[in-house]
Amino acid sequence: MLSKRLGQVKGLACVQNLSVLRLAGYSTDKQPVAEEAATADAKTAAQSPEIEQLKQELATAKEQNSELLDKYKRSLADSENLRTRLNKQISDAKIFGIQSFCKDLLEVADTLGHATQAVPKDKLNANADLKNLYEGLSMTRASLLQVFKRHGLEPLDPINQKFDPNQHEALFQKEDKTVEPNTVVEVTKLGYKLHERCIRPALVGVSKC
Repeated sequence: MLSKRLGQVKGLACVQNLSVLRLAGYSTDKQPVAEEAATADAKTAAQSPEIEQLKQELATAKEQNSELLDKYKRSLADSENLRTRLNKQISDAKIFGIQSFCKDLLEVADTLGHATQAVPKDKLNANADLKNLYEGLSMTRASLLQVFKRHGLEPLDPINQKFDPNQHEALFQKEDKTVEPNTVVEVTKLGYKLHERCIRPALVGVSKC
């Protein structure tokens, strides 16, 4: 009876000891939990330098990518600006490529104009040959002006217009009370513009201020 009682007491003591060990964080069949946590911390500490290196490499790669992207965008903008300038130059070359040729033909138009103005109008009816010559010169000049217009070349006759230094060249000043100051009162030579670009200014006389 006494031995049976001692066995029960020993069994209770073992159970209590196991409970205390579990509460203290120990495992009865594996390593203690504290040792497992220490091992995990050691592994994390060993991996920290590698993680920091990877972070630095990632930051460097992002910075390089940003620089390359900025250079790429700048290159695209430069290429677009260059393309725009080249297109404009090509367009201007097509439009104004005949500018020198037109300037030479202007002298021909001026000569025809002077010739028609030199013909005495009062003798045209009395002289058939003179009349035919005058009409021929007038038709030739009119035809030449039509060709000019077809290619964008138009005369500038600024009579009674405000003086514009971009399109007119003042040769002299003249008193004229009937117009405002700086008004073109006389045109000695017509100017010409090619597609809105003045290629020869009109030679004019301007009213005094």
